[in-house]
Amino acid sequence: MAEPQRALVLAPFSAPQIERMRAMLPVVYEPWLETRRLWDPAELGARLNEEDVGYLVIEADFAFEELFEAAAGLRLVGVCRNALNHVDIDAATAHGVAVTHAPGRNTNAVAEMTLGLMLALARRIVPAHLLVSGAGWRDPSAGYRLFRGREIAASTVGIVGCGQIGREVARKAVALGARVVAHDPFVPPSHIVSLGAEPATLDALLAASDYVSLHVPESPDTHHLVDAAFLARMRPGAYLVNTSNGAAVDPAALTDALERRHLAGAALDVFEGQPLPHSDALMSAPNLLLTPHVGGATEETIERHARMMVDEIGRMLAGEPLAHCVNPGYAAARMQ
Repeated sequence: MAEPQRALVLAPFSAPQIERMRAMLPVVYEPWLETRRLWDPAELGARLNEEDVGYLVIEADFAFEELFEAAAGLRLVGVCRNALNHVDIDAATAHGVAVTHAPGRNTNAVAEMTLGLMLALARRIVPAHLLVSGAGWRDPSAGYRLFRGREIAASTVGIVGCGQIGREVARKAVALGARVVAHDPFVPPSHIVSLGAEPATLDALLAASDYVSLHVPESPDTHHLVDAAFLARMRPGAYLVNTSNGAAVDPAALTDALERRHLAGAALDVFEGQPLPHSDALMSAPNLLLTPHVGGATEETIERHARMMVDEIGRMLAGEPLAHCVNPGYAAARMQ
């Protein structure tokens, strides 16, 4: 009986899930967050072929055609993300390689981050902390005078995009007592109602919402969706939160809306260019909370995607159907 093929894991994994995988087959574990390396696809393909790697698990690395051409023994690429824009699905299928992914791995993490940013904006948590930590709190009444905030309960939260994360933000906002309105032209109104939210046109949502939360994919249709016209339609004194797609927000338009105090504040966890240059105008915009794309950065996210990948490899080794395969045609190509 032939020795089992190896697995190469370039994504961060939890220790229990690495041990689960090692009970199935030999594993080389080199998470990119520790090595700080993203492989050239052709070089990675050559390594896979040389080391008899049949199972590749990635998060940030690219799996393009040259990788599949070089890695003759590759059977599966597991992507520890929902998005697949860094994998050539057609090339994988043509070479008989299954591609699976981890839908929903960071849904709760990003939804919680979104609510956290809303609360941080509305209660002015960061400037309040800086007052105390900077030894500037001398007047006992300063907090009440300078940092009087607003509550999520009884406010209107607008959700733009009702995918997995948008739906979870809606559920959590409803649980906090907010009125939630949502807009997504691809989601039936009945699905929005089932969340405890109200379907709305984009214009109606912007006019009504105290908080507007973006949950839209990266596409030509969403590029600079939040432009000057979008911001002008938001109610004065509202807040904008973006934890989805950096290119959805026109930074110049947002900076202008904040400088004119049309918006009470905004929070961004994603940007058109990352890391954000120190010279960017957003750095000096007032009432703007910036975080370094950490919406999905939780231990639970890593545990979740690791468990999903180990489960998928276990299914393939057992000859069972994959649960999250995105190219079922790979099997026919492998048989040719």
